[in-house]
Amino acid sequence: MAACRPTIRVQPDDFDAGAEIRALAENRHDIGAVVTFTGLCRDEGGRLAALELEHYPGMAEAEIERVAREAAERWPLTGLTVIHRHGMMKPGANIVLVVAASAHRKAAFEAADFLMDYLKSRAPFWKKEHLADSGEGGWVEAKESDAAAAGRWKK
Repeated sequence: MAACRPTIRVQPDDFDAGAEIRALAENRHDIGAVVTFTGLCRDEGGRLAALELEHYPGMAEAEIERVAREAAERWPLTGLTVIHRHGMMKPGANIVLVVAASAHRKAAFEAADFLMDYLKSRAPFWKKEHLADSGEGGWVEAKESDAAAAGRWKK
């Protein structure tokens, strides 16, 4: 079976998770499971006014595409969509969406989990906090726990 061709978008605009699921699964009879993950901007206990995400255009898309293709080769997926936003986002805003479709749930769950571990630990995005008290919180450092989670997928 040939690997599915992932859809990758890096954009400033919000997305509609339901519309993305419908676009991926509509009129498809080979799909038995659709797993989604939507990452939202937290308010960090009320201290965060916004989160700013920066990326290198072209590089971010290419790297996400590379890892999405790896997921499509590792698991028997029938569809895969990854959307990552950039720019300024207020608490509660959508940041990232992963939609993985397969004939069976296990492949869809594992592929979505794999992609999120990658996006949290190695995707070329930089996060800067803007604090509610009008101060700048600075750049967000990568977490060792995210890197450890991603390590479990090494072949």
